[in-house]
Amino acid sequence: MLRFGTAGLRGPLRDGPDGMNVTTVSRATAGLADWLRERCLGGGAVVVGRDARHGSAEFATATAEIFTAAGFPVTALPDPVPTPVVAFAVRELGAVAGVQITASHNPPADNGYKVYLDGGSQLIAPADSEIEKRIEAVVEPVARETVSPSGTELIDRYVARVAELPRLLGGPGERAGVRIALTALHGVGGELAVRALAAAGFTDVRVVEEQFAPDPDFPTVSFPNPEEPGAADLLLALAERIDADVAIALDPDADRCALGVPGPDGWQMLRGDETGVLLADYVLRTHPADPLVATTIVSSRLLSKLAPARSARYAETLTGFKWLARAGDGLVYAYEEAIGHCVDPAKVRDKDGISAAVAAADLVALLKAQGTTLRNELDSYAVEFGLHAGDQVSLRLPDQAAATELVAALRANPPNDIAGTPVKFTDQAQIRGRLRTDALIFDAADFRIVVRPSGTEPKLKCYVEVFVPVADRDDLTDVKESAAQRLSQLARFCRSLAASEE
Repeated sequence: MLRFGTAGLRGPLRDGPDGMNVTTVSRATAGLADWLRERCLGGGAVVVGRDARHGSAEFATATAEIFTAAGFPVTALPDPVPTPVVAFAVRELGAVAGVQITASHNPPADNGYKVYLDGGSQLIAPADSEIEKRIEAVVEPVARETVSPSGTELIDRYVARVAELPRLLGGPGERAGVRIALTALHGVGGELAVRALAAAGFTDVRVVEEQFAPDPDFPTVSFPNPEEPGAADLLLALAERIDADVAIALDPDADRCALGVPGPDGWQMLRGDETGVLLADYVLRTHPADPLVATTIVSSRLLSKLAPARSARYAETLTGFKWLARAGDGLVYAYEEAIGHCVDPAKVRDKDGISAAVAAADLVALLKAQGTTLRNELDSYAVEFGLHAGDQVSLRLPDQAAATELVAALRANPPNDIAGTPVKFTDQAQIRGRLRTDALIFDAADFRIVVRPSGTEPKLKCYVEVFVPVADRDDLTDVKESAAQRLSQLARFCRSLAASEE
């Protein structure tokens, strides 16, 4: 049986209880409906949406019809929609739950069932295990009742809110003069992203035509994730060809956003940590009193330094927006290094690639008006806070169990030094409190490595960051070269962890 992981179910399309199919989706919906009724939420509104993956339409129909038969008024969003639209709709309607059929940026053979509870946040423990018990108790057949799709009003309200962000967060800038290259990576975010950007004043948007229309086979990429090597090649080629100011990549369900920028060696994608601190600083330009910004234990330490310098509080959580959205009162921005950004937690309490795209475009406009760029802004952070150079080593394995086993082996025999430097070892599985998780942290004077198994894919993930002080901007070239060499040493250590699996 598929288990609730990152806010719901995710797995391969196949028959049986360990696959995504109509029976699995039907039982999950019936169990979720029973769980809601047990909490006196029966009869409350439910939102159902879907992406354009194989099986999504059929699964969304089953979900909507089962909730309807169970006595819940259902808003079944028409046509494929980005995941953040469902998070927005749950909060906007005051719904008791929302379900989005999606597997985010997983391979084409996967699909999933993502659950939001009241307030529009992802579910967390113990709700996940409680719902699992209700699913196991479901008696088939599960009743269904036909439901008609809703209109587009909620989608229009979402676009209007996103388009308003530059007014709420930004300032005067020549938005019409910003040229944007954009890819939807064969997902469902392209049309709404272009609409939202245009409504916000960004009218010069050029798209990667080969990747703009939804296509569940993702024919131009090996893995439909902007972080994967090669996934953004067509985008960067377009950006260079049209002399863009910024390149924007959405993942297939448009809840993640990655940025590309020109540099001395051509166009390249920024890391999620780089985009994260840029957007945090952007949001904090017009913050209310005592704002809170948050990121995760695997992200860069740079935000922890920028926050107090901008009169903001800082919080860390476990990975995932089910934790980040609950980081604390006064939250104005949260990000995770896996290119997830929440720039408008008042309306969308989850990562949102489209609102992040609009915010990033507005930041580019503001900086362009000042005669500077995103890359120059990052260099300014290096001078102000020291260079924080990072990398992620992602080791694909036969299955998720292999990743868990590798972490267990490293936990049992941790190194005393890495790349010739003594390290302090912290086992996050042994600590008490909200940051307890299956992860290992190695701290040294000039670097930090976090090792953990992926929660959604058969991967071992190593998050590496090097810290180097910067005396002044003239030193940056040498400092960056030194940091790159150090990162290369540490990456070799990380890759050696999977040697036994080869």
